[in-house]
Amino acid sequence: MPDLTHGDDAAAVNSLRSAVMRLSRRLKHQRVDESLSPTEMSVLGTLARCGTATPGELARKEHVQPPSMTRIVALLEAKGLVKLEPHPEDRRQKVVTQTERAEAMLDESRRKRNAWLASLVDGLDEDDWAKLREAAPVLEKLAHL
Repeated sequence: MPDLTHGDDAAAVNSLRSAVMRLSRRLKHQRVDESLSPTEMSVLGTLARCGTATPGELARKEHVQPPSMTRIVALLEAKGLVKLEPHPEDRRQKVVTQTERAEAMLDESRRKRNAWLASLVDGLDEDDWAKLREAAPVLEKLAHL
């Protein structure tokens, strides 16, 4: 556990936060469809990973309020990127599913972002690249806590 009163730990946490935020911002600019907000892209990514979900489930996964998710889903539906269908067990609810168009757009977006990141990584020496490969699972774990 990092000790934030200890200078080295505090500096490392600060450096990690700053680097992850800057890299995230730069990755967000590598979009295929500029008409989608980062939040809309995130919702599509969640649907791609998790499959269908109710708006309430999406709100929890995306850490937004349900009314906000309802608006996001409506925008995505209007753009033809998701469809709403009756819930199989609870007819009062709807489930959200991404469309083939959304899947193709996400695939292209991943390719573009991966190519951009690969071009950055190409500038690293082998030792730094090895460290980054080892850190990737740990960063993934942090992202899901």
